[in-house]
Order: sequence, then C-alpha cells, then structure tokens
Amino acid sequence: MLFAELAAIVAPIFVAAGIGFLWARLRRPFEAEFVTALVTQVGTPFLVFGALTKLPLGMATIGEMAGASLAAFVCFAAVGIAVLRLMRLPLHSYLPALIFPNAGNMGLPLCLFAFGPQGLALAIVFFAVHSILQFTLGVSIAAGTADPGRLLRLPLIYAVALALVFDASGVAVPHWLANTADLIGGLTIPMMLIALGVSLARLRIGSFRRTLTLSLVRLVSGAAIGLGVGWALGLGHAATGVLAIQSAMPVAVFNYLFAQLYRREPEEVASIIVLSTLISFATVPLLLLYLL
Repeated sequence: MLFAELAAIVAPIFVAAGIGFLWARLRRPFEAEFVTALVTQVGTPFLVFGALTKLPLGMATIGEMAGASLAAFVCFAAVGIAVLRLMRLPLHSYLPALIFPNAGNMGLPLCLFAFGPQGLALAIVFFAVHSILQFTLGVSIAAGTADPGRLLRLPLIYAVALALVFDASGVAVPHWLANTADLIGGLTIPMMLIALGVSLARLRIGSFRRTLTLSLVRLVSGAAIGLGVGWALGLGHAATGVLAIQSAMPVAVFNYLFAQLYRREPEEVASIIVLSTLISFATVPLLLLYLL
C-alpha cells in the first residue's frame, strides 16, 4: 500500500518530465525561452495567487512557513560557502546551484501529490521565497553586482501581495478572478515538468567527480536542513514534510541560464543540474518513504 501511494506521487512527475525528454530527443520543436518566460512571468503568478486564496493558510501560517523557508536558505548558503571554500571553487559560479533547488518544476507537484492542496499551498510559500531570492540574490551572485530594482520587476511579487490582501481582509476573491487564476495557473506545473525533461535532454555531464560531490551536497544537506529547520521551529507534519521535500530538490534549471548569461562555468553548472536530478530520482522516493 505504501509503495502504491509512493508511485502515485512520483509517477506523474516522471511521466511528464519523460514526455519532455522524449520530445527533445525526437528533435521536435520546443521554444525553451518562450515556455520559460510564459511559465515564470504569467503561469506562476496566477498559480501562486490561486493557491494562496483558494486554500487560505492564514497569515500566521504563511508567515511561519516563509520564515522557515528563509531560515533554510540561510543554511543552504552557509553550507554552500563552506563546501566551496574547502574545494577552492569560485562562489559566483557554483554557490547559486547549491542554494537554489528545483522548487518549481519538481517541488510543487511532489508536495501536491504528497500532501494534497494544503501541501501545494505550503510549497508555494516556499517557492515564493525561493523565487524572490533567486531572481535577486541569485542573479546578483552570478552577475557580481546587486540590482535591488530587479525585485520590482517580478510579477510574482504582486501576485503574492494581492493574495495576502485578500487573505488579510477576508474579502472573497471574485469568481471571474478565481476562475482565471485556476485556468492559467493550471498550465504551470505540467509545463514546468515538460520543460524540465527538455532541459535534461539538452544538458550534458562533465567533470564527474566534482559534479557528483556538489550534487550530493545539494541533495543530502538540503534534506537534512529541511527536516532540521522544521523540527527546530516546531512545524507540523505537513509543513515539515513540505519544507524537507522542497529543500531536498536537485539544482534548479534557472541556475544554468544565469551561469550562461554571465559566463560563470555554464557547462559545469549544467552538469550539476543533470546529475543531481538523476540522483534525485532515487533519493526523493526514499525521502517520501520516510515522510509518509
């Protein structure tokens, strides 16, 4: 029964990503830049708004989960800096990969299938914190310079703010807006997974020993930090489980895009993404077995 429950959680992830992988291998057209922009700039804000308003967590719960997520990212950064200093690797090239997990493509659907709508709402709080940090701190690390104004250009910020206004005021979301959020947000998770499969088909593995080490750091330390922060803060079972799942995800594909944009060892970062994702196909089921 437990394995059937586990299969019900991970099978949709593998199938959707597999479709994208096969699509790329068959050399079918796939405009990755367009899909990425559509998902991040349009789909994700609607998904976040819909999840936070359809299943209100309450301001206290949202604040608690956001604080726990931020604490986890601080720990990711501390571990990443220590490991990279020890390995004598440049922070601007490798640190974002160790800080920012794939909390969107893989994390959101896993939390949805593992803990239901409540899990998705909690996961979206983590994802919101993740996205804000990745598109500000993450880009700044890779670029070598900070741009605070970048935060104001994130549609996600305004979706979160609007959802919090509805939650705090107790005003019901108009039906037309709720239905629009459901319709457009519904495309986000499937497209994320298909895009993930396409990305994996196009990336290659190099420098295996270093790549393996950094991949294991991301996966193992991420899971340990997620569980540790959840227990330390006294989060409930679902919140701790969501925090652990999101923290234990492989390296986010966006890290490759930023590494390529700013010429920060993009081939190496691509290798870590591919290998950490492949290893996660074994580590994620083990983590779910522990959590369920």
